[in-house]
Amino acid sequence: MINTNQVTRIAIITLLVIGCIYVLQPFMAAALFAAIFCLFTWPLYHRLWLRLGKRDTWAAMIMTLLLLIALILPMAYLAMNLADSSDQLFNELGTRLQSLQPKVPDWVRNLPIVGEQISHSWERATASQEELMKLLRQYYEPMRTFALRAVQLVAGGFLQLLLVVFVAFFFYRDGTRIAQGLVTIVRRLGGELGEEMLILSCNTVKGVMLGIFGTALAQSVVAMIGFLLAGAPAPLLLACATFFLSVIPVGPPLIWGGASFWLYSQGEHGWAIFLALYGLLAISTVDNVVKPILISHSSHLPLLLIVFGVLGGALTFGFIGIFLGPTLLAVGFTLMLHWMALQNKKLLETPE
Repeated sequence: MINTNQVTRIAIITLLVIGCIYVLQPFMAAALFAAIFCLFTWPLYHRLWLRLGKRDTWAAMIMTLLLLIALILPMAYLAMNLADSSDQLFNELGTRLQSLQPKVPDWVRNLPIVGEQISHSWERATASQEELMKLLRQYYEPMRTFALRAVQLVAGGFLQLLLVVFVAFFFYRDGTRIAQGLVTIVRRLGGELGEEMLILSCNTVKGVMLGIFGTALAQSVVAMIGFLLAGAPAPLLLACATFFLSVIPVGPPLIWGGASFWLYSQGEHGWAIFLALYGLLAISTVDNVVKPILISHSSHLPLLLIVFGVLGGALTFGFIGIFLGPTLLAVGFTLMLHWMALQNKKLLETPE
């Protein structure tokens, strides 16, 4: 016989859970990223907490202020200057397209794969004003639209980071009680295996976040030095863009490659070649040298999963998804490998 009271309680609890999920859905990405970031910086918070006489609120306020300085200020600078810089760049590009020389430079014609196509378009554009306007409509406007969407993504990321910092204050202040409750729930649901998986997840998050932010900081500092030496425009803006795009495999080359191309177009051929070589040998090499040192061996992600994590995270969560996506995939990938290792171990221990 069906127990009506029990079914009613289950239905009410299910509806309550669904309602809570719908209410919290707009804030889930920010809350999840704040939890990951607080877990990553918890040793620093704990030392600060001890120095302040175990005052939770004061330690949380100081950590929140440090996050504002470390994350929000560079992001605000990038968001405020990116729109103006994009407008200046595309206005200058439009001016240069309208004053194209009839003769195609030899270095453009000799470019592999695309050289002939660019030369053909160049010659058609300089032959008549109508062809030039057609070329402008074909390439200029789509690129401008893409740049504006990138600016919107960065502006949205700035607002997301503000929410992350706000949520992080409460995670710092109440983190100990939250962790104790989470451990209790995991023990009840998964026993020793659940607790082991929780510890493995925490270690993976710390390793991946250390690799992501450590590599980003190292690449931005190295890039800043190169931009200053080469005389690239807005070196601080370019360094901030390198920091936030360093998680993408092709992110930093887009920045230093664009700066090198700009220097070449300004007649600074020597500095353009220097910056291109510096970017290839110094800036991009940081990713291959620093990241393996910072990320533990168990949390290495295949390149394909990194790309999926960045693109899927950005599409799902917005700007912070660039960092959140690879971290979540790293945790899932590590837990899957650990579970497979446990299953193989059980099979080997099972007597035939």
